[in-house]
Amino acid sequence: MNSDWDSGGGGGGATLIPGLPNDVAASILSKVPYSHHGRLKATCKSWKLLLSSKSFLASLNKRNHLLCIFPQDPSLASPFLFDPNSLAWCPLPPMPCSPHVYGLCNFAAVSVGPHLYVLGGSLFDTRSFPIDRPSPSSATFRFNFHDFSWEPRAPMLSPRGSFACAVVPAGGSIYVAGGGSRHTMFGAAGSRIRSAERYEVGRDRWVPMENLPGFRAGCVGFVGGEGREFWVMGGYGASRTISGVFPVDEYYRDAVVMGVESGAWREVGDMWGNGERVRVGKIVVVDDNGCPMLFMLDANEILRYDMSSNRWLYESRVPRKAPYNSSFGVVVLDGELYVVTHLCVVDFTETRRSRQHKRAGTLFIQIYDPKKKTWRSLVAKSPFHYPIDINSAVLSSICL
Repeated sequence: MNSDWDSGGGGGGATLIPGLPNDVAASILSKVPYSHHGRLKATCKSWKLLLSSKSFLASLNKRNHLLCIFPQDPSLASPFLFDPNSLAWCPLPPMPCSPHVYGLCNFAAVSVGPHLYVLGGSLFDTRSFPIDRPSPSSATFRFNFHDFSWEPRAPMLSPRGSFACAVVPAGGSIYVAGGGSRHTMFGAAGSRIRSAERYEVGRDRWVPMENLPGFRAGCVGFVGGEGREFWVMGGYGASRTISGVFPVDEYYRDAVVMGVESGAWREVGDMWGNGERVRVGKIVVVDDNGCPMLFMLDANEILRYDMSSNRWLYESRVPRKAPYNSSFGVVVLDGELYVVTHLCVVDFTETRRSRQHKRAGTLFIQIYDPKKKTWRSLVAKSPFHYPIDINSAVLSSICL
């Protein structure tokens, strides 16, 4: 199991646990949740070499389903991994930073094998004018769990934030489409683009694809048709103003689908009935043995997308509402929906280290099983020293 550690990893003939063969000791250590590996590495050199080896990570057999929370710009604030089974947190190092840019948000975070990718986003650049106008980013970073560090990868051909993104496991590719420059500090405005491209993980290169039929940002992407289709759903395109002053987005009522082999787009009709209000909640995708199940969290209601009828249908309701002036975050982990919020009311204008400020660090997670249609919940103490804005935080998942 640990050939690279024994031969080329520097383990030599070191004993992992006295009195036990190294294979048995490595098997025992593989049962420890990944969120505790950082503490184990500090035990001794042989444990650090083992836990960092590629063969050891492969021996975990994807038993560790972890939630990754990016509270804000990952180059300034460390992201954290959360293990819901052991209620343990594991910090990741901050991403490499540039002295010219700050405030990265609306980026995509996806996992491919034992790697976590952070793509694009919207940020402020001190070299641009005007300085308070956000710009899209084309940067690509990959977190390598083998050596526990970030590494830059080939940048996207078109800078973008708030875009559709999906992983095609069979081809080892990441598909992205649409997006723009909108920043979380501004509720409207920002650019929109039509371009689409594909990242080939093995070759570390981006390949252009056919543009979207129209400008689209704030959309969600997923892979359907047993890996043969790339879907781009929802989002906003054109905008209008109220009284000629306040900008308002025009949200799409449909989706577009690209054939992975043909590269051509086709349009899917209106997903909302006549007179039905368009919901613009957060959309997540559950992979059910290659068949995607789509769910939307709108306020405290959960809707399920029915592909046969091209309609969003009522699925369930979150048992406990988010505290006043707060919101939900939602992410898929091991086939279940994790709805994350603060346990108590959070006042983000409060800067004092008050009692309320400390209590705001507790997260309340409500978990929905779409197969059993049941809810359960857990409470976790936040590792952050400040209350995070769940609405703007980026949530992702990875399996190790």
